[in-house]
Amino acid sequence: MTSREMPGRAATHVPPGGGRTVWLVGDTYTVKLAGEQTGGAFSLSEALVPAEGGLPPHIHDQEDETFVVLEGELLLEVDGRALAAPVGTVMHVPKGTRHSYVNVGGTTVRMLFLYTPAGMERMFGEIGQPAQPGVLPPPNSAEDVAKLAAVAAKYHFTLLPPETGLVRQPQIARRSRAR
Repeated sequence: MTSREMPGRAATHVPPGGGRTVWLVGDTYTVKLAGEQTGGAFSLSEALVPAEGGLPPHIHDQEDETFVVLEGELLLEVDGRALAAPVGTVMHVPKGTRHSYVNVGGTTVRMLFLYTPAGMERMFGEIGQPAQPGVLPPPNSAEDVAKLAAVAAKYHFTLLPPETGLVRQPQIARRSRAR
C-alpha cells in the first residue's frame, strides 16, 4: 500500500539535530517522531543521560517502551532484575512492567526510546524546560521528580519507591530556592 492509498499519512524526514528538545530530570530529551506524525502508532525520542543520571522506578499503564543504547552504558532495573545495558543493547519493556535506569559509566549515554502507542512523548513538552543548544542541562532535582509525579495520572504512569540493593538510584541535586 502506498501513501497515496492512505489519506493523511506521509513520509516524515527528521534531519540530524531535528526534533523538539527539552531538559527534564537532568537529562536531555528530543522527540524525533511524535504521535501526530505516526498516526498515533508510536513515538520515537532520543535521550542524553549524564553520568549517574536516570529515572526512578516507574510503570507505564498504556504503552510499551523500547530502549536502544547507542553510546555509553546503563544499568536497567526491570521487574526486580538488574541488567547491564552497554552499547548495542535493546530492551523491550511491556506496559505494566516496573523499570528504571541509571547511567553507570563516566560518559553521557545516548539512547533512542520508542513508546507504542504514542502519547507519552507529550509529557516532555509539557513539563520539560526548553533546552538551550550548547548548554548542559540543569541537574536532576526534587522539583523535577515532583513535576513527574504531578502529571503521572494524566500520562498513565506510576512512580515507585526504589527497591533496595538492585540499581543505585539517579543522583538528585537540591536546587537553591534563590534564583
